[in-house]
Amino acid sequence: MAPSEDSVSAWSCKQVAQWLQEEGFGEYVELLCTQHRLDGLSLLALTEADLRGPPLGLTVLGDIKRLNIALRRLQRQNQAQLEELGLRPTDSFPTGLLLGAAGVEWSCDGADRRYNGGDRSCNGTELRLRNGDRSGYGSGAALCHMHSNGRCRQHLAGRLDPEVWKTVLSTIYVFFVFGFTSFVMVLVHERVPDTRTYPPLPDIFLDSVPRIPWAFAMAEACGVILCYMFMLILLLHKHRSILFRRLCSLMGTVFLLRCCTMFVTSLSVPGQHLKCASKTYGDTLGKIQRALAIWSGFGMTLTGVQTCGDYMFSGHTVVITMLNFFVTEYTPRTWNLIHTISWVLNLFGIFFILAAHEHYSIDVFIAFYITTRLFLYYHTLANTRAYQHSRRARIWFPMFSFFECNVNGPVPNQYHWPFDKPAFMKTLIG
Repeated sequence: MAPSEDSVSAWSCKQVAQWLQEEGFGEYVELLCTQHRLDGLSLLALTEADLRGPPLGLTVLGDIKRLNIALRRLQRQNQAQLEELGLRPTDSFPTGLLLGAAGVEWSCDGADRRYNGGDRSCNGTELRLRNGDRSGYGSGAALCHMHSNGRCRQHLAGRLDPEVWKTVLSTIYVFFVFGFTSFVMVLVHERVPDTRTYPPLPDIFLDSVPRIPWAFAMAEACGVILCYMFMLILLLHKHRSILFRRLCSLMGTVFLLRCCTMFVTSLSVPGQHLKCASKTYGDTLGKIQRALAIWSGFGMTLTGVQTCGDYMFSGHTVVITMLNFFVTEYTPRTWNLIHTISWVLNLFGIFFILAAHEHYSIDVFIAFYITTRLFLYYHTLANTRAYQHSRRARIWFPMFSFFECNVNGPVPNQYHWPFDKPAFMKTLIG
């Protein structure tokens, strides 16, 4: 007589053995039912981890998977009994798989709660639900992870929340930093060392390469071209909100560090051609007006802004290098022409800064090193969830944890046309 599927929890070992025979697993009846006395109640609680690990220790992968699917089917048919026994889907399915089930609610309750399988937890590890599509995660797939406040939230797998409000905050942050940097430039200009007392410092590059008067304008032109390239990528990138948020947070942090270094130490001008002398802008209102003039002109000579004393490391190098790294990071690896152009603009921009004798060589070197290291460290943390939600990251990098807590791994380079018209562009890009 076939075992009744309506009362699986009441099955005896013989009925479990009969079910195994009917499902084609007769060779395991001796192991499961005779040696380990598996009845209906324990059958409902059986997991794939139990099949793989001791004391069962099944070694044939095909049998493990087929038996696991049969168990899931049986458990799905007896969900009411599972609930009565206090076995929720998260208790019975350690891998987070529920075949054919849609709309299942998963909760982590903000704790390091482990499943019966013993090898999965909801403390930051990605859990996905399949909706019966073996080729990948469908639209109903869910993703559970830990937030910086210790609470767990559900996301759709493969979906990256743009969180526009955070992008707005990062924009405010970088604008505030740029304004603060402009004000510090005004203060630094008042303390520019007199060239008669403090002549330019020895520099192996500046002493060896003659000055090119138009080179600094060319360096800024390289930066403008890179800026246009990034703006085009930002327009077409599917996850533009995350990209712009990362650019603002990184740019703001580097310039905030630059404020500290150039305020603490005032270096002499790198060349006699720079007609820089300590200049007093009067009261606080005069300083603010001068800072607004620098801020509105983006600190560029192309816009008529002339600054003095803002050395220690080069702001122009920071901007050019940061834009280059964002262009190369958020475009497909096969876009070799774009990457080559971006790197050429970056390197030529640095060369033109030095050829114009507007910065010392150490200024450019430090700016390039700090910018590249910060970019790489930030993205390493952002792409590694173990670090992204760690307590150490929340303590040492609170702004990073705040901006990146809901970004699920690396940002894919996906593009689409953001407007309704022209339609052919939307079809071309995807």
